[in-house]
Amino acid sequence: MLTKKQLQDIKNLQKVCETHDNLQLKLNWDMLENRDSYQLDFLHYEKDELVAFLGLYPFGSTVEVCGMVKPSERRKGHFHLLFQKGMETAKQKQYKKILLNTPAGSNAAKAFLYKVGANYKFSEHQMVWQVRTLEPVEGLTLRQAKVDDLDMRIRLSVEAFGMTQEDALSMEHSFDKEGNTDMLMIDVNGKTVGKIRVSRKDGQAWIYGFSILPEHQGKGIGRKVLRRVIKDQSSAGHSVHLEVETKNDHALGLYKAVGFKVVHSQDYYTY
Repeated sequence: MLTKKQLQDIKNLQKVCETHDNLQLKLNWDMLENRDSYQLDFLHYEKDELVAFLGLYPFGSTVEVCGMVKPSERRKGHFHLLFQKGMETAKQKQYKKILLNTPAGSNAAKAFLYKVGANYKFSEHQMVWQVRTLEPVEGLTLRQAKVDDLDMRIRLSVEAFGMTQEDALSMEHSFDKEGNTDMLMIDVNGKTVGKIRVSRKDGQAWIYGFSILPEHQGKGIGRKVLRRVIKDQSSAGHSVHLEVETKNDHALGLYKAVGFKVVHSQDYYTY
């Protein structure tokens, strides 16, 4: 597990890199702060200062990889060494897919990814809700997930996101361990038709895993759910954020329609 000092060192390095490069790194802090004992993080120190970091973030049989190097310590081989160690670990753990994640505006990262033979796969937008007046929402219920909702949660991940049963089960169990997070089930006319996860930290509320069963899509349920979640979280003093793949035109249009604006983008490459 990462120590408090290591976590603070990673935060300090992230701030230096983001300020220098004018971008935002996606380091999945909920996962970093709740690691199990196995090794998924790689740190390189020079004179007691963290100058390079690489993290592996498992999502079922897929692992995402993101890292950074202090600007003054780049082109010295630090990150290449961490990358080799990370890929060895990913191979040992037999992940079926490796996704390398980089801010869309990082030319240095793209040059490295090209050098190691990675191929562009897709992009993802981080969006933030722009404050506006929202209409009242009726005709649906959002409730905390219960133990007997697990089968529906798995079904939604399989049908909405194309996940395998095994990956969906693994993911749902990992979500239940997250702190300051609500797993909400969406009920309409007494039937469960979807789910949405809301994680809160440092005054921000992030929406994840929003899905509606295919047979209930196109009925305006999604827009109502978003308005309800936004109203609840903004009323509690949180700014509201989410992530969406750029190729998901329907979701992107829905989020923009209720007031979300793109503020950052991340590119994903397969390795």
